[in-house]
Amino acid sequence: MTTKAMDLTTYQPKKDLLKNKIIAVTGAGAGIGRAIAKAYAKHGATVILIGRTVEKLESIYDEIEAAGYPQPAIFPLDLETAIEADYQQLVDAIEENFGQVDGLLHNAALLGERTSIASQTVKSWQKLMAVNVTAPFILTKKLLPLLHKSPQASIIFTGSSVGLKGRAYWGAYAVSKAANENLMQTLADELEETSAIRANSINPGATRTQMRADAFPAEDPSVVKSTDSLIPLYLYLMGGDSLEINGQQFNG
Repeated sequence: MTTKAMDLTTYQPKKDLLKNKIIAVTGAGAGIGRAIAKAYAKHGATVILIGRTVEKLESIYDEIEAAGYPQPAIFPLDLETAIEADYQQLVDAIEENFGQVDGLLHNAALLGERTSIASQTVKSWQKLMAVNVTAPFILTKKLLPLLHKSPQASIIFTGSSVGLKGRAYWGAYAVSKAANENLMQTLADELEETSAIRANSINPGATRTQMRADAFPAEDPSVVKSTDSLIPLYLYLMGGDSLEINGQQFNG
């Protein structure tokens, strides 16, 4: 299990790379999740749009439909307050409507307080862990039976450089991303040679999103790469060109 920097500037995914695939994307209403959900749909996938804000989900839903891509589905879910029964309800609805899941992108995350461990509030810590760690665990656990029904399923976690090496004042966010990385590696090791499911993670790096703007308010957004620049890597790890890749961390 190694960290890889992928140069996919010349990667040319087939137009139907994800044809007939059912892919769930959390945090699909904005930022990277929105861009990747649309890219998956463009390449033939039926995308399950998961997020907290219905209006944002409806907006990307309309964009996908207007472009003539496969009709997506919307499943509102607040990862901060959701209980196990809410996840089960989501999975039951997916099973009833689609029968299986071919891909899962864990994109939703909170930045939380940029402060020292000594100053971190328990409330903000617990809120962030609920969204960044507990939610990916529960959703993965609940969706595994549907992922096992796919002939080649892919799970993508979202990492961060501070999840590989902690940094002062990144507090709960850094810890949560380290947990995500370990969750991915543990899952990949368990699934290795026992299933057709693979799990990897992507550290998007500095990307022009609202989270990035919140973390670095003085930064000039024009010098930060766009969300669209990440699309080739996300397509590669979700599609059939990466079937042998498992348990690895990639930098965007």
